[in-house]
Amino acid sequence: MRAADAGFGGVVEAVRDRLAREGTPPDPPAVAAAARAEGVVLGAADLLRLLDGVGAALTGAGRLQPLLEAPGTTDVLVNGGGAVWVDDGAGLRRADLSLAGEDEVRPLAVRLAAGAGRRLDEASPFVDARLPDGTRLHAVLPPLAPAGTHLSLRVPAVRRLGFDELERSGAVPPGFGPVLRAVVAGRLSLLVSGGTGTGKTTLLQALLGLVAPSERIVLVEDAGELRPEHPHVVHLEARHGNVEGRGAVGLDDLVRQALRMRPDRLVVGECRGAEVRDLLAALNTGHAGGAGTVHANTASDVPVRLHALAATAGVAPAVVDAQLLAGVDVVVHVDRRGGTRAVAEVGVVDRHDGRVGVVPAIVRGPAGACRASGFARLHDRLGPGTWTDGVPADLAADPAAHLEALP
Repeated sequence: MRAADAGFGGVVEAVRDRLAREGTPPDPPAVAAAARAEGVVLGAADLLRLLDGVGAALTGAGRLQPLLEAPGTTDVLVNGGGAVWVDDGAGLRRADLSLAGEDEVRPLAVRLAAGAGRRLDEASPFVDARLPDGTRLHAVLPPLAPAGTHLSLRVPAVRRLGFDELERSGAVPPGFGPVLRAVVAGRLSLLVSGGTGTGKTTLLQALLGLVAPSERIVLVEDAGELRPEHPHVVHLEARHGNVEGRGAVGLDDLVRQALRMRPDRLVVGECRGAEVRDLLAALNTGHAGGAGTVHANTASDVPVRLHALAATAGVAPAVVDAQLLAGVDVVVHVDRRGGTRAVAEVGVVDRHDGRVGVVPAIVRGPAGACRASGFARLHDRLGPGTWTDGVPADLAADPAAHLEALP
């Protein structure tokens, strides 16, 4: 039998299974020998292709690996039953590839979870982890997903986009750039809000790249995603418990450790649950210019969203409001319309109609940034001051001056 006579996927699976049974690493001689043992005769080109396929099947994402490696891919999703969807920057589309149902999807999910040091089985039917190459893994097993195992893979950016690049691409619309630069230079504490896949992490990473080189940034994350272009960054990452549930180190512990590491900017990564308590605590430690991200539909929804998340940690809404008002100056909201991700609003955290809320200061209009009702409050918070080394002279002299040109 020749490779061309059989489905190539079947050849890969047969060779993979043989190597797995024998405990042999997938090097070229071993793959060629396993192929011959399976009755497959290979030319040089087919052998190279088989090497890639077996390597992906044993250590990568199997037949999904080419999709993950394709230029521009941000997400690869597998629904119950094996249907595969891909987002390559223009929104989700159905991929030509389909996996062979639960018999292929579940073993792949279990193997990927094990590669991330996590357990995925009936006793632990979902997992959220980061693979060794930085890919974000999420998987859910039946019966939580009745149609079959669901697998979500988010691909890390190959290169980090700087703030200048976000401006040129339109992700930071005209007029927003100077305002956001001023927010960073003025050491205002901020939250980046938005939905899934809107570019919250990308924007925050670019903003942290604007921090003066003389400042020390300490990042605290559940799963490390932020990689700012900055000379002095310290990464702390939470650790989940082992199979017995022991050895876990949460964000609250890491925030306490971070405070002893002499941070100039303390940043807590994405909050999806009770860890919002730790985010608000971190932003109330007296370290100006802190930051974090949170899921929300609009900037004005951020307080309500924080209330809901904090309730899972037993924190009362009044406490959340007090911490939000004391610890957060600005909310930067990003959204996605069609295939375009961009900053939609900069709001100021303040009391409004007797309640703590986010008042729009700069909003996106047809031609770029426009003033809104909270503009004067943002202007006041960006008054003249003396900032740290490395800040552009015009910003250091008067960050608020950049707001004057906005319509």
